[in-house]
Amino acid sequence: MQAKQAIIEGKTSLGIELGSTRIKAVLIGEDFSPVASGGHDWENSYENGVWTYSLDDVWSGLQNCYKNLAGDVEAKFGIRLSTVGSVGISAMMHGYLVFDKGGRQLVPFRTWRNTSTEKAASKLSELFNFNIPQRWSVAHLYQAILGGEAHVPEIDFMTTLAGYVHWQLTGEKVLGLDDASGMFPIENGVFCPRMLEQFASLSAPYPWKLPALLPKTLKAGQPAGSLSAAGAKMLDPSGILQAGIPFCPPEGDAGTGMVATNSVSKRTGNISAGTSIFAMIVLEKELSQMHPEVDMVVTPDGSPVAMVHCNNCSGDIDAWVKLFGEAIETAGGGKVAKADLYDALYIKALEGDGDCGGLLSFNYYSGEHITGFDAGRPLFARLPDSRFNLANFMRCLLFSSMGSLKIGMDILTEKEDVRLDVLLGHGGLFKTKGVAQRFMAAALETPVSVMESASEGGAWGIALLAAYLQHAGDVPLDGFLSQKVFSGSAGLAIAPDAKDVAGFKEYMKRFEAGLEIQRAAVQGLKG
Repeated sequence: MQAKQAIIEGKTSLGIELGSTRIKAVLIGEDFSPVASGGHDWENSYENGVWTYSLDDVWSGLQNCYKNLAGDVEAKFGIRLSTVGSVGISAMMHGYLVFDKGGRQLVPFRTWRNTSTEKAASKLSELFNFNIPQRWSVAHLYQAILGGEAHVPEIDFMTTLAGYVHWQLTGEKVLGLDDASGMFPIENGVFCPRMLEQFASLSAPYPWKLPALLPKTLKAGQPAGSLSAAGAKMLDPSGILQAGIPFCPPEGDAGTGMVATNSVSKRTGNISAGTSIFAMIVLEKELSQMHPEVDMVVTPDGSPVAMVHCNNCSGDIDAWVKLFGEAIETAGGGKVAKADLYDALYIKALEGDGDCGGLLSFNYYSGEHITGFDAGRPLFARLPDSRFNLANFMRCLLFSSMGSLKIGMDILTEKEDVRLDVLLGHGGLFKTKGVAQRFMAAALETPVSVMESASEGGAWGIALLAAYLQHAGDVPLDGFLSQKVFSGSAGLAIAPDAKDVAGFKEYMKRFEAGLEIQRAAVQGLKG
């Protein structure tokens, strides 16, 4: 009854996140717990050498996701959803979305998954003395300049996917700090003035200046506009949703992951593991030097964060699980529920040898900058005398999903002496309790916690940021999360097991040596 009344009175907050394979909406009540949800499955496409999503798919997916959320509300509470207290939009960070003065998209959306900007990223990193990853928006822009692409002179606005959706729904060209820090370096809550000035020499021939192309940066808790009449119709074509709902700053999935795991304070960190995998560590102090494998971003409220981002995580596991499902069905075993199959195979991995029995897997569907690849080839290899069984195979796939992350994290812990009090995991890889969590603890030699709420992911995280609009004047973001949202919720921690640690180290020796196999596969298997 409390939840129903909150919905009727508009005392709820709605978070919508556009992830790599799923668009999800979560509606939370006054106690910050989810009361309804909706979703829509989608997938990127590879067109003309570019990983992309069409904007038509963005809107059809958002509308279906919202429709399913509204349907969930009606089924549970018998009421039609006409308004909420506040809204937040989150999406995959980085990438390249550019528009002309008329709001026309100039080139297809180039997502974080593209690794075609190595030359631009390298030159910018040297110019700024600051690591610019290939997937950052400014790297894509400068690569387009270097390539003399015809659309560059026409650019009037550049943003991220979350920033684009927010713009269309509210009319506001703004962006939250974490998402903005994946476009261009942030300093004291704004795009770094020194680096903007340095970039000016690179864009001198063009009729625009970079600051004019970028969205306005906003800190968590700042108002970011409200739902326009046109925006309400775009999200809910039925016309039931009312205009005027306040919005929080749009954010990236990394920032919402930090919020969803209560990891915005110093010496905390989280790992988001799905199609991609990344670790976010909130720093006590700046790093001693630039590391190409480590991205410097910020929390939604502006604290410095070291980010180790890998393009590839669960995609290869998903492909193999689908294959096993087909095999079971073909053999007459009937159709197995996807969740049950994942659970069974993950749990089987716990029976495997510590080092995966001599097996080796690479989950590289796309390039991986941490290991120096601009393209990838998923592959599996073994010696004739390797201990090839299902337990070792599944353990190998799971270890592979963490291999590249381990290489990047070692830079922080071994070269920069970064210390962590807590590391929290969230995302699809952690859905089967106690498996990926245990292996991740062994890989990083740090206790890993997973909260019950972690499965709600970034959609819940951006809903919390939307709710924070009502509390920002009273308490800082870390206090809001610790005192109001997560009070008494520490999550279940798993400490590293000595045998697992030793086994993962042995696997990593094989993984790093086997990079030559991956290199040969990229050269020999042409797509």
